[in-house]
Amino acid sequence: MTRRLTATGFSTALVALVLALSGCSLTAFTDVDTVDQSDGFGQYGDGEVYTEDDEDLGVVEVYTVEPDASLSPTGDETTESVWDMFVRIVTPEVAGSVIRDFRVGDSESSDTLAYVLQTDDPQQWTLVVNLAYASDEDLLLSTLIHEYAHILSLSPGQTDPEAWSCDTLQLDEGCAEPDSALWAFDQEFWAQYGTDAPDPANADADLAYEFYLDHEEDFVSDYAATNVVEDFAESFMTFVLEPEPDSDTTIAQKLLFFWDRPEYVEIRDHVRSEFDL
Repeated sequence: MTRRLTATGFSTALVALVLALSGCSLTAFTDVDTVDQSDGFGQYGDGEVYTEDDEDLGVVEVYTVEPDASLSPTGDETTESVWDMFVRIVTPEVAGSVIRDFRVGDSESSDTLAYVLQTDDPQQWTLVVNLAYASDEDLLLSTLIHEYAHILSLSPGQTDPEAWSCDTLQLDEGCAEPDSALWAFDQEFWAQYGTDAPDPANADADLAYEFYLDHEEDFVSDYAATNVVEDFAESFMTFVLEPEPDSDTTIAQKLLFFWDRPEYVEIRDHVRSEFDL
């Protein structure tokens, strides 16, 4: 299962924290597709780019992320620009250690903006972006922040990839750790819905929208009602991009959830400084 989103300012301590959160530290224990080297495409290092078939985006180009956060081979102007925005969000240290490969497609017919996918090594991730939406910088920024929230909340340290029977939150990535932010978010905001809530693996847009209509005042977007994992990511994205709330609504409480955690506040400060927000 993938975690998708549809239609160097850190202190040393924070870099260490983010790396710990990510196991080197808008999804799954699904392995990254292996490259078929018999298909005639170039190999890494020879200046050519592998291509792969993607269920949502058609054909995608595949780039290896080097330890210094550069792409191999070098992408075209748009690819490098999108990747640079992500690196600026997460810092080169995190991008070079947590992201194994970066994939881009260009499909105007797809409503998928981007997604992240855990590799066969749960400490590392694949990031996939639809370049058809890359010209909208505000949308791209919010999308990449959303995807970063998945990495922060689902990597080893926040989840136990070896556990498949748990007393916390059962995820495709394993069990949410008892002290994880996602488990705390679930208990504070989703436990009240009981069995009426979509489960953490829900990807049914119709079910999510029905749930959203029943609880519209609780969510920053209709997509946030998909499941608790997407609600966490959408709420984190809103926390980064919007001012601190001064009300007592459920949405405000979700944003204050992040304001109460200094590690997330420092990420917010970094992103807002990096992009002059």
